[in-house]
Amino acid sequence: MKHRIKIWFHSGSSSDIREITLHKMLAAFLVFAGLAAAGGIGWLGYDYHRLRSLSFDTITQQQVILSQEVEIKTQRQQLQKFAAVIEDLKTRVDSLDRLEDQVRLIADIKKSGSTKGFIGIGGIPEDSLDHDLPLDEKHNSLLREMHQQVDQTDLTVKQQFLDFDHLIKELEKKKNLLASTPSIRPVEGWVTSGFGYRKSPFTGKRDFHAGLDISNKTGTKIIATADGKISYASRKALLGNLVTIDHGYGRVTRYGHLNKILVKRGQRVKRGDVIAHMGNTGQSTGPHLHYEVRINGAPVDPVKYILN
Repeated sequence: MKHRIKIWFHSGSSSDIREITLHKMLAAFLVFAGLAAAGGIGWLGYDYHRLRSLSFDTITQQQVILSQEVEIKTQRQQLQKFAAVIEDLKTRVDSLDRLEDQVRLIADIKKSGSTKGFIGIGGIPEDSLDHDLPLDEKHNSLLREMHQQVDQTDLTVKQQFLDFDHLIKELEKKKNLLASTPSIRPVEGWVTSGFGYRKSPFTGKRDFHAGLDISNKTGTKIIATADGKISYASRKALLGNLVTIDHGYGRVTRYGHLNKILVKRGQRVKRGDVIAHMGNTGQSTGPHLHYEVRINGAPVDPVKYILN
């Protein structure tokens, strides 16, 4: 017996009802085909949606990659600029080192044993600073080079600081030494007796004159010839009114036959300060200044310490 399926449907009027008889296998096939078509349409819709999502993700990733490339390029340019700044800084440090050597040479100051001199710094390869260099070339090596350069420059600057600190201290000593060294005329006037052996105006015999006699009128201002401290300011036998200045570093000056003393013992004076007035006190044949320069206790020719 054949399996058949009857289907009734209305054609449009109440009296017109038709009947269709289908084979059961054909009916099953039609149902399966309908379901398959519906599934296919659903799969196509899902695949289309998935492809659109993938396309959107791809565009987004491309935009991110492009943005990262721009950022990397900007960073590379900044690194290259910073590397150039490091090179300029090293040049300046090297210039300071050469300047230090020149100052030491002029001032005759050697580096202390604790300092080891300038620490050499290598250079960053020029091809690493090329702005047109592809982003994937020498990026990491440039970073390593810059870290090394910064570390080396930091060590060099610290060493340079120690060297300059030592130099400044030595220059300060030199400055104090120069300020404490007699270098100008103590008074205006005429030299009437020089340093060394001479015939004494009082005994007529040969004796040693330990200073320089400069004559002028009474009351002429007498000045300190270097920075120092007054160690004596009073009367002293044959030299009459006497001022003695201790300049330190073994240097001492004496000013004798003064009319008036203007300073006191223990007072500090600067080169050029007025300390007394010329006179004719003590053993003297007329108004004049007896001027002495002593180094480590021994009298020396004052002329050697007058530069003006």
